[in-house]
Amino acid sequence: MNRYPLWKYLLIAVLVVISCIYTIPNFYGETPAVQVSTNRQAIVIDDVLAQKINTALTQANIKTEGDFFDDGSLKFRFASTEEQIKARDVIDQALGDGYIIALNLIPNTPTWMSNINARPMFLGLDLRGGVHFTLEVDMKAAQQKTLDRITGDIRREAAKQKLMMGEVKLTDNSVIIPFQDAAAAQEMFRSMSRQLGQEATLQLLEGNQLQASLTEAQLLQISSAAVSQNMNTLHNRVNELGVAEPVIQQAGSNRIVVQLPGVQDTAKAKDILGRTATLEVRMVSDDPALVQQAMLGTAPDGYELLPNAGGQGSTLVSKQVELTGDNIQDAQPGFTENNQASVNLVLDSSGSDIFADLTRANRNKRMAMVLIDQGNAEVVTAPTINEPITGGRVQISGSMTAAEANDTALLLRAGSLAAPMHIIEERTIGPSLGADNITKGFHSTLWGFIAVAVFMVIYYRVFGVFSVIALTFNLLFLIALLSILQATLTLPGIAAIALTLGMAIDSNVLVNERIREELRAGLHPHIAISKGYEHAWATIVDSNLTSLIAGVALLIFGSGPVRGFAVVHCLGILTSMFSSVVCSRALVNLWYGRQARLKSISIGQVWRPETDTRPAVEKE
Repeated sequence: MNRYPLWKYLLIAVLVVISCIYTIPNFYGETPAVQVSTNRQAIVIDDVLAQKINTALTQANIKTEGDFFDDGSLKFRFASTEEQIKARDVIDQALGDGYIIALNLIPNTPTWMSNINARPMFLGLDLRGGVHFTLEVDMKAAQQKTLDRITGDIRREAAKQKLMMGEVKLTDNSVIIPFQDAAAAQEMFRSMSRQLGQEATLQLLEGNQLQASLTEAQLLQISSAAVSQNMNTLHNRVNELGVAEPVIQQAGSNRIVVQLPGVQDTAKAKDILGRTATLEVRMVSDDPALVQQAMLGTAPDGYELLPNAGGQGSTLVSKQVELTGDNIQDAQPGFTENNQASVNLVLDSSGSDIFADLTRANRNKRMAMVLIDQGNAEVVTAPTINEPITGGRVQISGSMTAAEANDTALLLRAGSLAAPMHIIEERTIGPSLGADNITKGFHSTLWGFIAVAVFMVIYYRVFGVFSVIALTFNLLFLIALLSILQATLTLPGIAAIALTLGMAIDSNVLVNERIREELRAGLHPHIAISKGYEHAWATIVDSNLTSLIAGVALLIFGSGPVRGFAVVHCLGILTSMFSSVVCSRALVNLWYGRQARLKSISIGQVWRPETDTRPAVEKE
């Protein structure tokens, strides 16, 4: 009656062994390391590079704890953060441009465990340390960018139809464009109504003017799209930084929260995330009179004087943007035929057509590549258009170093921001504070476990011991499962583990009390054990199912720490149901199931009414 078949015992034993293997990596800790990688296809990370770095470190009297290749990068371990920082400077000086040298923390997991994907859980910002940014999206700039794009579309359509346009008047939410006559305005209205669709509202004004305006609904859509695109761009940039398990989420209508656990080089992270690099193609004016007027401090209408890259003079460029970084599909650093650093761009189909038309219509004129970074605009290069450029492949070169070309390609490849962002909050959590949080969380869980274990053993005797062992299995299963799924553990997650322990032991209390009831009714101990587990199962399922529903709701509608709590909570419910029923029943069966003539079980005092004269079946 109270015996499991052999395969059940073997299954539980295998699960316990596997759980131990996947739990142990969480206790090995981390080692300071320096990661060497590159974003150039021409540079190979190989043994020759590793030997070069090891030689440089040896000459600087810096000892490593070993090196290894990992996902296209080379990592060096060090005994302390002081050695790590010194090594970073030595490696940077030895390799020069073209390499990305980053500080990193890597787990001390043995190689054979890593080979079977037995890795530690990711730790959140509050446990591992790192940086927290709150960025605010400039919605006015997003709206202005949309109006500029609409104006450019109208200008290109007018050029195709050979319609004369007047000076454009720009307001907050609309743009007014005069034409040579009413017929031209009506023709443009018909053409652009089909092209723009729901992007803007077009209407004909009195006379020969066309107005493109943005309604409240369209402004709201632009704002939502700007935040969404900026979040995608931030994801791409964080991937370039190599941060594991970052948190990037919207906070309110125009703010984005970015958390980068384990980041040590906070200045580099802030620089990459805060930059708003956008490429714009504009035409150049070489009219001596206009250039002289701009040099005297009064730029002509529709033009602005921008500095050239490297501080070498200035260029008078049109404010009209012909092409933006939105049309860039790929950007890679490279070199020109003269061995000068450059950025090679690949445009999408729309950008290719626009660029081809632009170069075809402006032969023998200069075209400026303007890079806008952190609100500062500079002319990277301004070549003369000798012939139409088709195919969508463009090379940008100018007064830039190889390192500057790398950074520019990285930012453009990661995607342009729909609107500039400003860092309005920055917090740094040090590794020592994260370690203190881990210690406190571990101690709270440990002492809670010990208190529960002592109570169960005192109150339920041998069955209390079985409950404590099952609770240990539950904790082991939960941590192993979180490690296998590579979940991110945060302080709320540790709170969920503590809550899981309480819920798991509650299931054992239900089982033990049900067995006591059966004994109180005078049933044989074997029958009481069987009936106790059978009858308690329905109650355990009901109570855990309602908690699981609440946890799933938190998982679906929550965000950030709430989702972290919900993940651990839901997984803990599943492991607790298995351990409190299946595992504890296996222990009971092993201990009592072999006794055919069982007369008593140790489950604590079975209370009976004083008038009950039935013989006792339970002994201490």
